[in-house]
Amino acid sequence: MRRTVKFVPLALLLSLAVELAVFVVVGRAIGFGAATLLVFAASLLGLVLLRREGIRAWRGFRDAAQSGRPPGGQVTDGLIGLLGALLLATPGLVSGVVGLVLLVPPVRRLARGGIQRSAERRVSSMTAGDLFGPRRVHVYRGAPQQPAGEQPAPAPQTPPHTAPQQQPVTPVVDDGRAIEGEIVEPR
Repeated sequence: MRRTVKFVPLALLLSLAVELAVFVVVGRAIGFGAATLLVFAASLLGLVLLRREGIRAWRGFRDAAQSGRPPGGQVTDGLIGLLGALLLATPGLVSGVVGLVLLVPPVRRLARGGIQRSAERRVSSMTAGDLFGPRRVHVYRGAPQQPAGEQPAPAPQTPPHTAPQQQPVTPVVDDGRAIEGEIVEPR
């Protein structure tokens, strides 16, 4: 986390330089007055959408919480919408275009999937299950596999002069067939 934080000022400076360069290029192409009006119109649209997306995100979270569904999908979708509207409200042509792209539903779904996968990697699977619901696990049939580096355990041998009192318990392998299911961790 600290490694990425030290690059934030550099990223802000770089984004400012890119915004300025794009503004100059667009200003030369369509005129600086028109480019300035375009930036103001995009910012005004972003402010209107910021309010709408904020209300929409809150309603989605509240509805999911009241119905007992995991709120992670609605929260993630709302945060992406808020980020898109905020980028659109920020004065600049590049940030406006990125904000508009984030507001397009197919792009929003892609971003939500990426954020969800990232969050699932960073938190425990129990917390991820509470946020996003149970994960789907695809299990394929195949031959039983030994974990890497392990040798199969030899069968326990009994001395020839003693009779075994009970048979050793062997685990059920189910002939190598996998059972599709859900990962559940104890709470």
